[in-house]
Amino acid sequence: MARTPRLVALDLVPGPDWVLALCRVWDAGDVALPVDPRLPVPSRQHLFQSLDPDEIIRADGVRDPIRSYPTPHPPLRPGDALVVPTSGTTGPAKGVIHTHSGLAAHARSVHRRLGVDPRADQWLACLPLTHVGGLGVVTRALIEGVPLEVHPGFDAERVLQAAERGATLTSLVATALDRIGPDAFRRVVLGGSADPTPRPANVVHTYGLTETGGGVVYEGEALDGVEIAIGDDGQIRVRGPQLLRAYRDGSNPLEDAGWFTTGDLGRIDDKGRLHVDGRRDDLIVTGGENVWPASVEEVLRSHPGVADAAVAGLPDDEWGQRVTAFVVPVTRDRPPTLAGLREHVKRQLPAYAAPRHLVLVGRLPRTALGKIRRDLLRAPTRTTGEPGPRPQP
Repeated sequence: MARTPRLVALDLVPGPDWVLALCRVWDAGDVALPVDPRLPVPSRQHLFQSLDPDEIIRADGVRDPIRSYPTPHPPLRPGDALVVPTSGTTGPAKGVIHTHSGLAAHARSVHRRLGVDPRADQWLACLPLTHVGGLGVVTRALIEGVPLEVHPGFDAERVLQAAERGATLTSLVATALDRIGPDAFRRVVLGGSADPTPRPANVVHTYGLTETGGGVVYEGEALDGVEIAIGDDGQIRVRGPQLLRAYRDGSNPLEDAGWFTTGDLGRIDDKGRLHVDGRRDDLIVTGGENVWPASVEEVLRSHPGVADAAVAGLPDDEWGQRVTAFVVPVTRDRPPTLAGLREHVKRQLPAYAAPRHLVLVGRLPRTALGKIRRDLLRAPTRTTGEPGPRPQP
C-alpha cells in the first residue's frame, strides 16, 4: 500500500537548485508547494496555515518540518504532484491540487500545438514559479525531456542572452514581451492579463486558470483533449484531463460530468473559437447596461495623459454601479480630467461605458503576472466625480 504523500514547500529562489529540489520531492513520492521567496513573514505564515505543508526546503537544501496548523486538511493522494496557490485576484489564495497524469496530459497537448522538438528546442522559465504561467514551463520541460533554463525573475537583458544561447520557447506576460520584442524566440506563450494587442504569428495568446493547469485554449482554439462550452449563465466551462483533482481543503469544483465552471464569461463564434469577455464578478452593470472593464481600460490607456488604467464598478444608489476609472497619470502636475477621459472613451465605445468617476493613483495593484487586483483598488489620492444624466446606449 502506497504511503500518504507529504506536502513539501519549496521556499527557494527559482533556478537550477529549485528544479533539482522539485525532482527530489517527486522522486520521494511527495507533493511540491511552490512558495514565493519574496513573501514577507506574515504572508508566508498565512500561506502555510492555509495550505498546511509538512516540510519546507530552504536555500541550504535542508527539509525542515513545519508545525501542524489547526485547520484540518484531507490527506494528499499518491499521484498528486503539486499544490499551487491561486493568483488571488479576488481574495485569499486557495491551493489547487494537480496530479502527475494531469501535468503530463497538459505537457503533451501544449508541445503538440507548439510543434516542440526536444532535440532542437529549449524552454526558458522567467515568470514566477508560484504561478502556472511560469511553473508550467518547468513541468512541461521535465515531463517531455526538453532542455530548460530557469531565471530567478524577468530581466530583459538576461532573457535576450538566454535566447542567444539557444532558448527557443518561453512564457511571458504582455508587459515583459513589450520590453524584449517577439523576434528573439521561435514561440512565445502569452498569458496573464488580457492583451488585445495584435501580435506576430510566433506569439500565442492563451486562456487558462490555475485550475486548468495553465493555458488550455490557444488563439481561441482548445488544445487536443480539451473541451470548452458556454453554460446557460454565459460562463466558460472546461473539461479535460489537465484539470485539477481538487482543492487543498478537499472541496471539488468539478461537476459529475467533469466540467469545470471558470467564473469567466465568454462566447464561442461560428468557427468554434472562444472569445473571453472577462470575470463574471468584473462585469459592471450601470443603468441597466453591461460594461466590461477590459474594453474601457484599453481605450483609457491610449489617452496621451494616461500611463496605466484600471476600471471597476463602485456601488451607486441611482445607477446600481458607477463606472470608475483608476488612472496613473503620465505627469502628476497635469493629470487628465474626467471630462477629457469621458470624451476620449465615447469616441470609441458607447456613452454608458465612459467613466463617471475618476481616481488618480500612483500605481495599480497587480499580481505577479500583471492581473489587476480589483479587490484592492482603494480610496483615491485625488478624485473627481460627475453625476451627469442617465447614460444612453
